Amino acid sequence: MRQLSSLQNVIFLIGAVLMVIGAGTSILQWQGAPYVFAVGAVAFASMQMQQRYEGQNFTIRRLRRMMLLSDVLFLVSALLMFASQANVFGLSHITYLEYIYNKWVITLLIAAILQLYSTHRIGSELAKE
Repeated sequence: MRQLSSLQNVIFLIGAVLMVIGAGTSILQWQGAPYVFAVGAVAFASMQMQQRYEGQNFTIRRLRRMMLLSDVLFLVSALLMFASQANVFGLSHITYLEYIYNKWVITLLIAAILQLYSTHRIGSELAKE
């Protein structure tokens, strides 16, 4: 795996912290939470996409794709967070509650599980090489 520079590592960590703060403060119904989460998700995902694997190990390539899928799900969670604040799609109230309201939690949970699994497995696969 290609290592990030020190500046990229700082952006990566700040993005992760902002995602945690944004998700945590959204529980308190703070209106700025989606903005904080979105900035963190963009920083985190963009820095993680900078890391590349140029080897031939199929398992690491598959795990890397899972990690990129989790990055996309983090960004989708940010969009759904914005949509949960107000009915921006003009849907009826019942349809809005069924399909949009607080569904960002589900995509965030899936992304976090994929991220944890792929990070742990990539570390163990790289140690084998």
